[in-house]
Amino acid sequence: MYHNQLKSFMVAGLLILMAVFCPPSADADEKKPVFDVVTISAAITPPIAEYILQNIEEASKTGAEGLIIRLDTPGGLDLAMRDIAKGLLNATVPVIVYVSPAGARAASAGVIITVAAHIAAMAPGTNIGAAHPVAIGVGGGEMDKTMMAKVENDAVAYVIGIARKRGRNAEWVEKAVRESQSITAEEALRVKVIDFLADDLNHLLRQADGKKIALPSGDQTLKTKGAVLQEKKMGARLKVLSALSDPNIAYILFLLGVAGLYFEFANPGVILPGIVGGISLILAFFAMQTLPVNYAGVLLILFAVALFIAEIKIVSHGILTIGGIVSMVMGSLLLFDSPDPALRVSLKVMIPALVVISLFFALVVSLVVKAQMRRRQSGREGMIGAEGEAVTDIHETGKVFVHGEYWNAWSDRAVQKGKRVRVVKVAALKLKIEDIES
Repeated sequence: MYHNQLKSFMVAGLLILMAVFCPPSADADEKKPVFDVVTISAAITPPIAEYILQNIEEASKTGAEGLIIRLDTPGGLDLAMRDIAKGLLNATVPVIVYVSPAGARAASAGVIITVAAHIAAMAPGTNIGAAHPVAIGVGGGEMDKTMMAKVENDAVAYVIGIARKRGRNAEWVEKAVRESQSITAEEALRVKVIDFLADDLNHLLRQADGKKIALPSGDQTLKTKGAVLQEKKMGARLKVLSALSDPNIAYILFLLGVAGLYFEFANPGVILPGIVGGISLILAFFAMQTLPVNYAGVLLILFAVALFIAEIKIVSHGILTIGGIVSMVMGSLLLFDSPDPALRVSLKVMIPALVVISLFFALVVSLVVKAQMRRRQSGREGMIGAEGEAVTDIHETGKVFVHGEYWNAWSDRAVQKGKRVRVVKVAALKLKIEDIES
């Protein structure tokens, strides 16, 4: 009996110690919600669209409470924007678009993406708007008025439909498309374009807690209080694709490609420039599939290369080289002919690139032309102009010493033995010479 009492006291003491040193957590029975977070700070391109859609699907599969998109974009491609909007409208988990940090913007395509989210929020000091469609036609040419009106009306109908579905200000989004209107975060909240104005993500999550949203499966109440945030980084593959979709990168790759192939054709057998040029050109053409390329610009740059090659074959005293440089400059200006700065090559990139590539072509052309114009040092042509010494008296016949060898020679005028002579003609194995000292 004494043994049983001792055992009871030991168990009670152990329970007391556990209660003191291991108190039960207030959240032990309540699992904290998890939100995935992706950051977009670039133009909207197909790789960006794939990145967002991939994370929406992943959030749904892993059981995350939702996805937060931190957005800062100058705009982008219409098709990529529509893919994202479609993904947001059909997402099976809540998606929050948060335009941040201060100084960020949701311009052009960013407007539609923000409006399409279940929850739209902005940080103070940000702006949204200027969603007028880019006036680019097939092949990069300007649209006519009729086609532009069709594109504009289509964009208006599209964004109004999204705004009404999300219960946002359809009248303002129409102005953003038709009149390129842009407003601050505070104004966007006042006119009900967004749901919240938040200083940071924690502030946003506190405000969004308990808000009802509509999902394809039915209405859902957001649980954001004390949420755990999981930053989702872009994978290596999408990082590469995203970098290639930058018009500045695509432009530099294109120039490297044509320069490398040109150098290989001008100097067959070097190999390395041809390999680098081929890879660069393939990557450039891949990038151009995701950008509004003006094919006139591509043809002008290729025509410039053709002129540089022609300079090697035809002596034009630099006219073809100058024409090639002019053609390359014009092609560069037209290559990505878009009113959207995010889809154009920056002048800070274009000007240095053009200077370097023009100097490269001019240098290669000049070296090749000089090599072709240089007098041959061997064979019959190499003998013309060579100097030597008369070994015998020479008139109709005689011998001379030229290039370390004895040759039969003749001359129109008599040349005395020991005189310095110059070769003026080669006939079979006999040299016609003239007296240098006369």
